Amino acid sequence: ALLALSKNGYYRSSISMRDLRDMAGYSGFWRMCRKYWGVGTAELARSLNKRAFVRQLQRLVPEVAESDIVRHGAGVRAQAVTPDGRLVDDFRIVSGERMIHVLNAPSPAATASLGIGEEIANMASRHFSIGK
Repeated sequence: ALLALSKNGYYRSSISMRDLRDMAGYSGFWRMCRKYWGVGTAELARSLNKRAFVRQLQRLVPEVAESDIVRHGAGVRAQAVTPDGRLVDDFRIVSGERMIHVLNAPSPAATASLGIGEEIANMASRHFSIGK
């Protein structure tokens, strides 16, 4: 996983100055960078070096060869970061006045989970007078 330079950063050339400014202005971003700079550097190196990527992948799937890997576009997933720089790994669901916010969804598939939808519906019925 790499830091995207745009919320829609599906290509290496996808750069948004507004998104970069927003990231740079958030103190939690800098704290996260201090905590995870080593992991981030290793991920970046593997993304730039196919041989290094394949070596790491072979730890999980020894049969994979360099010729099996083809570069393609990237997927983008938002990652919530707390003000102290921690990555939010689980769902963060917060209710406000007449609204419920899903602030973090750990995987794209989870956003379509019936169980999560049921929990949000239950929160709505507990906290709000639906239909008034």
